[in-house]
Amino acid sequence: MTRRSRRALPATLTALVLLAASVLVAVCAIQLAVGEVPLLPYDSLAGLLHDTTWSARETAVAGGVVTAIGLVLFLAAVVPGRARTAALDQHTAVSVRGLRNALRSAAVVDGVESAAVKVRRRRVRAVVRTRRAVVDGLGDAVRAAVEHRVGEFALARPPQVVVRVKALRSTP
Repeated sequence: MTRRSRRALPATLTALVLLAASVLVAVCAIQLAVGEVPLLPYDSLAGLLHDTTWSARETAVAGGVVTAIGLVLFLAAVVPGRARTAALDQHTAVSVRGLRNALRSAAVVDGVESAAVKVRRRRVRAVVRTRRAVVDGLGDAVRAAVEHRVGEFALARPPQVVVRVKALRSTP
């Protein structure tokens, strides 16, 4: 059960462009039906398109732009997005955001000022900051706490835990 991102941005942009084109065509059609001058002059536009040949530079550029946009939209639809859940078993999952927040709170052990956690498929990377001058053993304590919390989640594929300790510089 792996949920992927929804690709909301490409879908929204495509919908807005198609909506704008549809509104423009509808307004021009209504203006022609009523007998007013259309927003886009149909006769001059049709004449311009009729005079343009297939071998013209403008045609090649327009075709390249449309092809590039189509390729980008196709790749956005086909390439899988970042997983938003981590599998617990075949039928249940936990959100990656919730897992990250739980692991970040577990990484704040005695002596840790702040923690940042990144959760990937195979690895959990924790960067903790401390004001201690001697950081011996702090990384091991954080790793043990995070691994214990990962064990509590009982993930289908437990990730490797990597901890990095950064000592904050104290101002004299």
